[in-house]
Amino acid sequence: MNVLVVDDDDELCMLVRVALEREGHALRTVGSLAQARLEIAQAPADVVVLDIDLPDGTGLAFCRELRGAGRSMPVLILTASGQVNARVEGLDAGADDYLVKPFAVAELRARVRALGRRAAHPSIGRLRRGDVELDFGARRVTRGGLELALTAKEWAIVEALARVHGTLVGREALLVEVWGDCSDAASASLGVLMSRIRRKLGHTIIRTVRGLGHALD
Repeated sequence: MNVLVVDDDDELCMLVRVALEREGHALRTVGSLAQARLEIAQAPADVVVLDIDLPDGTGLAFCRELRGAGRSMPVLILTASGQVNARVEGLDAGADDYLVKPFAVAELRARVRALGRRAAHPSIGRLRRGDVELDFGARRVTRGGLELALTAKEWAIVEALARVHGTLVGREALLVEVWGDCSDAASASLGVLMSRIRRKLGHTIIRTVRGLGHALD
């Protein structure tokens, strides 16, 4: 995969480069948003690893900029804060995942692999369930004709379930697909996001079989 790392910490960029190049990824590293815009314009990345604090702006604003321009490449946010509100802010900005500094190299590799697998899946197109219509290509959802907003992580959950056409997806398999691991933090996040998806799209859209997994009903 082609991975673009946007971070002004030269030491961290070197660490990420060594870690990911050993897995066969092609790495480009830049230290500012201006350089990142130029790199993406010249050759879009398969995955973007994005720091929050940069010399000419914030990674969150840049993530919103990418999504507003219709660019759907997965974005992994690097943050020094492990607080829940910081993670939520990153996901709401359109990021697909986050990693708290300092991080383990093995976890970085696993999360990049998971984002790459997700990006490699073909688009599902459109799906209708009752009064809910999901347009996966445009990342647009309506319920009863009214447009709703789903975060990037909520989209990832719904898309992982939609891809298997109603088949039950095990909880661990869903965690690996969306988060890249089965940690307690990922499991807790899944529970919160499932509740949010049901509130937005209706409580019957996702079927849960206790102890087994979930399915898009």
